[in-house]
Amino acid sequence: MGDTSSSSKNLIEKLYDWLVAGLDRTVFIGVRYTFPKRFVSPLGYLGVLTGITFLVLGITGGILMIYYQPTLAGCGNTTCAFQSVERINDTVPFGWLLRNIHYTASNAMVLLAVLHLYYQYFSGRFKIKNEVLWVTGVIFGLITGIEAYTGYDLIFNQRAGLAIEIGASLANASPVIGAPLRLATFGAGFADFILRLYAAHVFILPMVMLILVFIHFPRYLVFDIPVVSVVVGGLFMIAGVFPAELGMQYNPGQGQLTIPEWYLTALYALLRTEYDKFVMGGLMPALLVLMAIVVPFVDTSKKLSWKDRPFFTALGLTSISQIIVTTAWGFYVNPDTNLATLARLFVPPAEYFSAMIAITVISFVVTYAYLRYLKAKERVRRAVAPLKPLLNRKWLLIIFILLLGSQVALNGMAVMAVQAGLNGLALFQVGSILVAFGVIVHLYRYSHSLPF
Repeated sequence: MGDTSSSSKNLIEKLYDWLVAGLDRTVFIGVRYTFPKRFVSPLGYLGVLTGITFLVLGITGGILMIYYQPTLAGCGNTTCAFQSVERINDTVPFGWLLRNIHYTASNAMVLLAVLHLYYQYFSGRFKIKNEVLWVTGVIFGLITGIEAYTGYDLIFNQRAGLAIEIGASLANASPVIGAPLRLATFGAGFADFILRLYAAHVFILPMVMLILVFIHFPRYLVFDIPVVSVVVGGLFMIAGVFPAELGMQYNPGQGQLTIPEWYLTALYALLRTEYDKFVMGGLMPALLVLMAIVVPFVDTSKKLSWKDRPFFTALGLTSISQIIVTTAWGFYVNPDTNLATLARLFVPPAEYFSAMIAITVISFVVTYAYLRYLKAKERVRRAVAPLKPLLNRKWLLIIFILLLGSQVALNGMAVMAVQAGLNGLALFQVGSILVAFGVIVHLYRYSHSLPF
């Protein structure tokens, strides 16, 4: 019995040594992977979680490519692009699953990238590393938004048509290079732009992002399996509750009111002020990106905490507040249906820019006032008795057994939901399984810190 166990161990060790030796000259061996033995705040590795979401997008998107047709002609009264997405949604086995996860992950990746950027900004962690990581991170975030934009344009529904019209008009409005830029990015007609967007979405932009990954990602990466499981499970749950809508096929003459995705409504609001397109839709967003890029070259102090950097803290809060307000304004449509479409979409520039100025003033006043209050407040250090564990081993065992039982029940319910055709419910339950798994693993790690 001992010989069998020993030979099995030797085989595993030999396999491990062979694998390590084979990877010795690759980039992967230079990266240090950390798998925490206790809970670690995910704020510090939001970039890794963004990368995990990118991986989910790559897997689901690669499979969706098999069924998608990047053409607009040859399918009767319906464009092949729209019809292929409709077929994926309704006919292809588990196509609804892939499309909903892909759509939700694309939104999640944009959000995680933004959260990662602002956490690095307020924590001052970008100073510990170097300017190259920060600059490539900002570029990576920008390309993430463009990648998401090209993706939902491929559906060719009314929302996609609006986004394409806006993109083409912005490119055309660029001084000097406007017409050549529009021709290069969108082509001379519908048949051209669908292929250009498809090529950009599935190859050009992902290749650029992969190159940036090798430059941007640090050598030390944290993979907290429970947190990763909860994040992926959360994607599944959101996809089950809020499935991706197919919408109506794009028809230029239909004139249906629609709003772009949430990460583009800020740009949409700027354009709806009816000022110069290039200034509002090109120059102002470019200035925001430029401001983000130059941060590490301007904020050169040794101070890391946001409490010790009042100006840059106020500047960061101003940008967040302005983005939120502008994004919300992009969703606004005048409820008066008697007005013309353009009148209902018009954003009054006087009110808009007044709000932006007011937000700037308020952000700086509140930031400096709050930081002054913190410094003026008397701080008394008190000996704090160590906190007792929230759960003892008895209750931990009970919760552990209940979660394991829920895992079995959720698996059975998910199978039943698929058989009954309740796709959204099935997807939600699969997500719940992953979330429960993450909680179970975390509780198991937590149990090691409890006294016997």
